[in-house]
Amino acid sequence: MSNTLRIAIAQLNPHLGQIATNLALIRAARAEAAAQGADLVVTPEFSIAGYPPEDLVRKPAFLATCEQAIAALAHDTNDGGPGIILGGPWAENGHVYNAAFVLDAGRITAKRAKHELPNYGVFDDKRVFDAGPAPGPIVFRGHRLGLMICEDWWFPAVSETLAESGAEMLLAINASPWQIGKHHDRITLAVSHVVETGLAFMFAAQVGGQDELVFDGASFVLNPDRSLAIQMPLFEADVVTTEWTKMDGKLVCIPQKLVAYPQHLESIYRAMMLGLADYVGKNRFPGVILGLSGGIDSALSAAVAVDALGPEKVRTFMLPSPYTSQDSLDDAAECARLLGISCETVSITPAMDAFGAALAPVFEGRQADITEENIQSRARGLILMAISNKLGHMVLTTGNKSEMSVGYATLYGDMCGGYSVLKDVYKTLVFELCVWRNAHIPASTMGPHGPVMPARVITKPPSAELKPNQTDQDSLPPYDELDAILAGLIEGEQSVDALVGVGHDRATVLRVWRMLDRAEYKRRQAPPGVKITPRAFGRDRRYPITNGFTALIT
Repeated sequence: MSNTLRIAIAQLNPHLGQIATNLALIRAARAEAAAQGADLVVTPEFSIAGYPPEDLVRKPAFLATCEQAIAALAHDTNDGGPGIILGGPWAENGHVYNAAFVLDAGRITAKRAKHELPNYGVFDDKRVFDAGPAPGPIVFRGHRLGLMICEDWWFPAVSETLAESGAEMLLAINASPWQIGKHHDRITLAVSHVVETGLAFMFAAQVGGQDELVFDGASFVLNPDRSLAIQMPLFEADVVTTEWTKMDGKLVCIPQKLVAYPQHLESIYRAMMLGLADYVGKNRFPGVILGLSGGIDSALSAAVAVDALGPEKVRTFMLPSPYTSQDSLDDAAECARLLGISCETVSITPAMDAFGAALAPVFEGRQADITEENIQSRARGLILMAISNKLGHMVLTTGNKSEMSVGYATLYGDMCGGYSVLKDVYKTLVFELCVWRNAHIPASTMGPHGPVMPARVITKPPSAELKPNQTDQDSLPPYDELDAILAGLIEGEQSVDALVGVGHDRATVLRVWRMLDRAEYKRRQAPPGVKITPRAFGRDRRYPITNGFTALIT
């Protein structure tokens, strides 16, 4: 047994369900690790299949395919090269576990089943997996490694058990979804484990987009003295070999140059880019189309699309009505010019006239109201969906979290589409991101290196332009006030009294709460979108549509 160990962290972007693709990805990572002189390559949680697998693990054929791929990788290690730690399903005696496999010398030398199964927020592990026993260390070429699977390391008892059982370091393989503040939470928790056990800690993570979730990677190593020895990139696949030496019975990592962690707005923007890029790419869409209205939401959505996919995969359409202002026409055209994409015009006026004529007998004697406004939005949705059907490009929805919260969106209209990058982004944050993008160039961009929208798009009052001189504030409180109340109600689950207690007007809070509650049926029919906040609509927040509970207003 050597007193040194070289462990490669393979921060991979698997394609969920594409077992052959993931097998090739792991083999390529192992080859790169071998070239770097690694003894062991560590891949993320469920790396052979992608995570979260949900009900795929109920399919015997899926389990069998994963088992065959793991066996093939085990056979690969008979060549004397690096061993492998990887994640995948372990089916045995009627149980299915979320497991880690240790492969070396041509065989599976150890298995560990996930002990703590998350069953909150976006996670449903208890629904499809059985829990394994508390893990003991695995032995790899004479070294005792405290191997954990994601949720296991969020519980001190697991790492303490591993330390007491003789582990020389802690190693957690993860598929840990990103959200605002998540990296800080991980580092803080990892420090507590290092303090409690006196052992170094390695966090090896998945990267990539999977439906609503984005996995940021950002793998790291903390040494026993709590110093950060390794920090891998955020939102990028990579393979980095770490060097370890044994000191006083513990493995210590030789520090390397740390990758800088991006600032707040950049990390949000890049999360949206990665979520969209992987959704489009992994679902094999040739590109996206969207309505470019001259407003701020569509401008930001178009910018993210171009940065993530490249201008050749983004087509935009201006869909004017008689109420569309010249400023909006000009701003949409300028956005397209700055992004290097086309903006074609398809007027909805003929559709409005046709619907008006068709419905005239039914609507006779009734005043125009929101019905006619919704017809405009639905005409736009119909046109974009028709173009999508003809060209094969996915419609990118442009609504933000503020609108989706209070139902300021039209079913089968501006809610049409396959994906939304702004679904979990409040309107006030939309403004901040636009200012940031005009002044900065995101890493890995495929878009222009300069401003992407005219300043007027950011400064003019937001409007749906469905009637003369309309602004959003005709129907909604000012966005800074609205978003603060919504964050309290959604992320904070605060009561009306609590929000009033911090200075909000009671009537306004009650009005916003009622709008939030009544719009649940719309949100159930909305497309998926990138999770940004700790409580996104969808998997994170599940309320009944038919709901008579009104305790918040008492």
